[in-house]
Amino acid sequence: MRLSGSDILVRTLIEQGCDVVFGYPGGQIINVYDSLYKYRDELHHVLTAHEQGAAHAADGYARATGKVGVVIATSGPGATNLVTGIATAYLDSIPMVAITGNVPTTHIGTDSFQEIDITGVTLPITKHNFFVGSVDKLADTLREAFKLASSGRPGPVLVDVPKDVQIAMWDYEPQAKVEPDEKSAAKEIRIQQAAECINSCERPFIYFGGGLIASDAQEELCQLADKIDAPIGCSFMGVSGVATNHPRFLGMQGMHGHYACSISMHNADCIIALGARFNDRVTGNRAKFATKAKIVHIDIDGAELSKTVNVAHGLRGDVKLTLQKLLPLINKVERPEWMGMVEGFKTEEHQNGDNRQGMTPKNVIETLNKHLAPNTPIATDVGQHQMWTAQYAKFENTRRFISSGGLGTMGFGLGAAIGAQMGTKEKTVLVTGDGSFGMCLNEMATAVHENLPIVVLVMNNGVLGMVRQWQTLFFNKHYSNTVLDRKTDFVKLAEAFGAKGSRAFTLEELDQSLTEAFSCDGPYLIDCAVDKDEFVLPMLPPGGSMDDIITKIGD
Repeated sequence: MRLSGSDILVRTLIEQGCDVVFGYPGGQIINVYDSLYKYRDELHHVLTAHEQGAAHAADGYARATGKVGVVIATSGPGATNLVTGIATAYLDSIPMVAITGNVPTTHIGTDSFQEIDITGVTLPITKHNFFVGSVDKLADTLREAFKLASSGRPGPVLVDVPKDVQIAMWDYEPQAKVEPDEKSAAKEIRIQQAAECINSCERPFIYFGGGLIASDAQEELCQLADKIDAPIGCSFMGVSGVATNHPRFLGMQGMHGHYACSISMHNADCIIALGARFNDRVTGNRAKFATKAKIVHIDIDGAELSKTVNVAHGLRGDVKLTLQKLLPLINKVERPEWMGMVEGFKTEEHQNGDNRQGMTPKNVIETLNKHLAPNTPIATDVGQHQMWTAQYAKFENTRRFISSGGLGTMGFGLGAAIGAQMGTKEKTVLVTGDGSFGMCLNEMATAVHENLPIVVLVMNNGVLGMVRQWQTLFFNKHYSNTVLDRKTDFVKLAEAFGAKGSRAFTLEELDQSLTEAFSCDGPYLIDCAVDKDEFVLPMLPPGGSMDDIITKIGD
């Protein structure tokens, strides 16, 4: 059938299984928005308050569902407003397709109104990007974008569509939904060598990241842990990959990870890394990282193998398929001495942990835990509240922790919560801080307009808490521009947007507010008071090692 380019674009999105897109209209994408109007019964468009919020919503949708998220924006500032959201998805390997309008092809290079070379701008932060120069290439380019975004190591892909391409007519032939490239296991010889290494070790530790979640390899991970009698830990991106109450799971590793997890990894003689990067927040001082261990690293992206730390066995392949071939080669053993050491580390963690009463960050998150359903997604912004959530929130199912890891994007949370809610149809929680929330609170208008059941828990300490923590520990308490000293009334603000809200100064008040929030059909904000001098602990100082870990103030 003969259709305009804009109709072809929208029909191709529907063809590829898209049920919701996020975006903001403008002059150079207006034809696509006319087509979205035509097909509004088949594809729901969510109008956000800002293009960055739309990008984060598409990202949150993808994280929570595993499907490709889609965001649409116009040229110029509309396109550049997507950049932070695209970079956030890129650093965390999230499948997303960003579609931008541009000036007509005859105007490219003339500095016409709102012209920008968005493919040039986004080249370093996308898996690939496309400039569609003619309408006959449009449908196949979009299909290729979906395929690339979800194949191998996932990531964002941008498609830039000039206005004359949107207007031009061409024959559209529907096709089947594209499938990602077929995955494969690592080479047999690599798997055999890794098995020999694992079978010869005495203190194994399994460390997984977001790649395990993307590969859906949780079952194989648990089988391996049971077979070799090993503890399990995760990177920040791996949170929710294994149920929090799994008996072998020690929690998150790294700069602000659980003590038992980090110290167990430090004492292991074999680290089996599954779909995880060894970045600086994981290793600290690389010269002192895991000096007793041989590392077996399985990752779909061969570029990650020995990129930052030397591995004894690097296996390039899909985590799930590689584990399925590895498991039959692994000997079943019990390690009472090693697991006894791990239990000792867990006891130390409890003794050094925050066991205070009252309105502490730990108690705030544990009060939240009482209200969570097994499938509740929890999104966060970035800062202290993010780490407290990663440390203390309870997860039963995978893909339920929605947070910016690699880029650490303040302002990510509310857009991501919107996307996660629309993808899962579940009551969704956003844990944020007053600093981060100030960057994205405009998206309350979106949540209210869509009447989304989102609980916004603002951990309000009146400061930029994580930076202030560093200033306290490493900059002689020079609190340069980290005291917010704002008069914003978040409850009144929520009400002004059309949401409900309440304030909590005690755990009892917080529990009451959460009860009301979880019974509310639409958005509900809780302004929760937290002391400005609360710290995220444990903490590895920048460039430090496990020898330098801070577990309590005064260390």
